[in-house]
Amino acid sequence: MRQSILTDQQAEFLREEKETLAKIQHALTNLELSKESLQSLQKAILQLDELFLIVVAGEFNAGKSALLNALLGEKALLEGATPTTSRVTLVKWGQQPAEQIVDEAFAIYTYPLPILKELNIVDTPGTNAVIRKHERLTDEFVPRSDLVLFITSADRPMTESERQFLERILNWGKKVVFILNKIDIFDDSASLGEVQAFVIKHASALLGDAPDLFPVSAKLAQRAQEEPDPVKGDELRAASQLDALESDINATLDDLTRLRLKFTNPLGVAKKLIAQTAETIQSQSDILKEDKDTVAALDTAITAYERELESELAPRLAEGENILYKIENRGVDFFDNKLRLTNIQELVRGDKVRAQFEKEVLVEMPQQIEDQVQRLIDWLVQKDLHEWQQVMSYLQRRQAQVSDHLVGESYGPQETRRRELIDTVGKTVQTIVETYDHQREPSKLATDVEAAVAQMALLEAGAVGLGALVTFAVLSSAVDITGTLAAGTMAILGFFVIPFKRKQAKDDFKEKMTTLRSKLINSLTTQFGNESESAIDRIKNGVAPYTRYITSERERIEKSEATLTELQQSLSTLRARSEAVLK
Repeated sequence: MRQSILTDQQAEFLREEKETLAKIQHALTNLELSKESLQSLQKAILQLDELFLIVVAGEFNAGKSALLNALLGEKALLEGATPTTSRVTLVKWGQQPAEQIVDEAFAIYTYPLPILKELNIVDTPGTNAVIRKHERLTDEFVPRSDLVLFITSADRPMTESERQFLERILNWGKKVVFILNKIDIFDDSASLGEVQAFVIKHASALLGDAPDLFPVSAKLAQRAQEEPDPVKGDELRAASQLDALESDINATLDDLTRLRLKFTNPLGVAKKLIAQTAETIQSQSDILKEDKDTVAALDTAITAYERELESELAPRLAEGENILYKIENRGVDFFDNKLRLTNIQELVRGDKVRAQFEKEVLVEMPQQIEDQVQRLIDWLVQKDLHEWQQVMSYLQRRQAQVSDHLVGESYGPQETRRRELIDTVGKTVQTIVETYDHQREPSKLATDVEAAVAQMALLEAGAVGLGALVTFAVLSSAVDITGTLAAGTMAILGFFVIPFKRKQAKDDFKEKMTTLRSKLINSLTTQFGNESESAIDRIKNGVAPYTRYITSERERIEKSEATLTELQQSLSTLRARSEAVLK
């Protein structure tokens, strides 16, 4: 048998194909292709390592090892009249002779013979042993084989175990070359002809047609290889009739159609898996678009919520400001009516004037202030709760969409992660909504607002309640309207002091009310603005895991798409190369 079956160009392409397919396999592994799909590609790649596979079968002592050694041109395999092993042996190339015992029924033998870089051989024990316990041969190697060499011995042709073995392997439709070994035992052609006719008859009964039968003598072929005399060597070689068998084997393995199938089958498997992965990635991209739409809807809703808070807060604060304007107007009217000469007897009694001021100016004011702030608080709490409910509604709809998408389908890690994430975020939001305490939340917010107002606007006040704080501030602006009224004469008071004090009191009161109003409204604006921002931040943080997932998924999918494009280009280039080398 010649040293190489492939041309140099074909051998180079084979190396390139193995490298490219290995890269594709690695890339598809990282793209989370299913284990079963990856195994199919792995098997296809392994077939390239076994570019041509020959299975050798026959009875014990049929001369299988001797014939293989004759075909290989070296004594690569042990020979003997007695079987040395009951194992199926895979013979392949290796840097040095070595035997690896895989299990009691299978071994791998390596040998540094160039032809074995392109050709693997499965050497079997006797067919009786194969029938009993070597399913690996017929279930694994025979289906992948390019050729089955069936060797029967001229001294014991077509035994029952050989016939049973043939029945098992013929269902695979593999080409079987029938070899009659040990023809050197015959002294005349007539006896050889009788045995040949016997083998053809029984093989035809199984095949339905007469097989090609090659009579050979492995013994004479080996003697020819060892003969130092070239003339005698040629005579022995001719007598062995090995050349006809060798030519048939080479023609079978050289068949361009067979070689094309060997080269292109792994490419077809890779193409199918790349397309399958691309479909998966596209499906994930479609799902991601729905995720992005959901997040976009949430962002839009949150932005709208933020704008609503801004637009609604100002008029609601203005209502509180109006209360203070009314107080200011009542205070001015009070000074106009009370700071008169006719009321001089009352004016010198500061405690009475103060009591009248509280009754006429500050009537119901504390409660009005507190009621208005409470309405602000209730409004903000309800707004916050409503927005959480909106978020939960969006997530529930998305959760249902994902579930509908997955019903009746097998789904991978990305779909599982998505579903779990939506479930987790949805449950977080739902928990927030369900645990929203309609008493505790407003109460807590009221305490925060009150503390902020006291700290930022009315530091000197130690009273409890916003209404009390404002009352204290208003009174502080009007308590001393009598101190200087007790001095001087009635005339002086009538003509000079009272008008002056009246104007002074009104101006001071207006100024202080302006300051108070500004401080109070600014403080409430700041506090409710902070609370609004906190509410929005809580919502954004609540859906942030989902948003981050969308971003990372988009990056992963884009990277996967780029990888698949590269793989498709590499595969296309490789397929074009195969057409060139297989012409």
